[in-house]
Amino acid sequence: MTGISLKKLRDKLQEKDKTIIKLLNERAEISIEVGKIKNHRGMDIYDPLQENKVHNYLSELNGGPLPDDALKNIFREIISASRAMQAPTTVAYFGPEASFTHLAAQSHFGKSVNFFPQSTIADVFDEVEMERIDYGVVPAENSSEGSVNITMDRLISTPLNIRAEIFLRINHFLISTRKEMDGIKRVYSHPQALAQCQHWLRKNLLHCSLCEVESTSAATQKVLEDKEGAAIGSNLAASTYGLTIIAEGIEDSSSNTTRFLIIGKGKNEPSGKDKTSILFGTPHAPGALHDALEPFAREHINLVKIESHPVKDKMWEYLFFVDFDGHLEDDKIKKCLKDLKGLTSFVKMLGSYPRGEVTAQL
Repeated sequence: MTGISLKKLRDKLQEKDKTIIKLLNERAEISIEVGKIKNHRGMDIYDPLQENKVHNYLSELNGGPLPDDALKNIFREIISASRAMQAPTTVAYFGPEASFTHLAAQSHFGKSVNFFPQSTIADVFDEVEMERIDYGVVPAENSSEGSVNITMDRLISTPLNIRAEIFLRINHFLISTRKEMDGIKRVYSHPQALAQCQHWLRKNLLHCSLCEVESTSAATQKVLEDKEGAAIGSNLAASTYGLTIIAEGIEDSSSNTTRFLIIGKGKNEPSGKDKTSILFGTPHAPGALHDALEPFAREHINLVKIESHPVKDKMWEYLFFVDFDGHLEDDKIKKCLKDLKGLTSFVKMLGSYPRGEVTAQL
């Protein structure tokens, strides 16, 4: 009786699969027509505003039992495949394959894009600025270790805009060619990853040398050559390079999250749930920063972040990175920034983009 019931259920699943495939292909045909209109009008194929709208209404439409996150993961790949049919999309990211930036890029763009790993963050900016690649993904800040200075430096001078942001929950894994911790003498990783796991390392691998490398994926590659070494990296890195996961979740903070930026040409239309990033400098005068922030308070604009950043080659001079709620096209934002320009020595708009949500590691 159980066997017959199971067969009937599987037959029902097969019928549903036929319907899903038919609907997906109908959706793909519509998507191709959308792509033709975009190409005719000279519009970007990648539209973070529209893709964000799709992800938002999925939760409203979903009646379960499929969880919202699972539904979003499925539709991320549907959108990615649809985008690829409209036109190829190229994305540069920092780090070899299986780096955390690679994971962040996949979590946003899906897997139906052409990914190009870059050895440095500067290379990511260069490739997009020279228009050899459409978009770049770079780490901007970590909840435990703060901002990534190289990214901040390039944002000062780049002509590119911030098109979107990704918050990725970071889970660190200890991976090696060995099957257990006994015999490990060296631990390789990016300096931030080592810092994010410092308490765990002191408790479990106090005798080991900590070796800094340019990325977590580069650390994984080092382990392939060092039989007494282990790396701190992602589960994707372990599976990509055929290594063993010795310990998982070794980050010191369970809320360890990294913010990544998507950089590229073009601008976003307002979505109603936007964040804006700017950069400004103040004259050397008492109260200059206080005066610069006053227009934000007057217009009731919520500041999400303000951070000082040293000006290279100018000792003790600083610029200020500011993130705030709203879009550059909002009337009160326009008024605020007009007043700000009269109170500062330098203002640069870095971009307005839909506010990102924390994404679990793939």
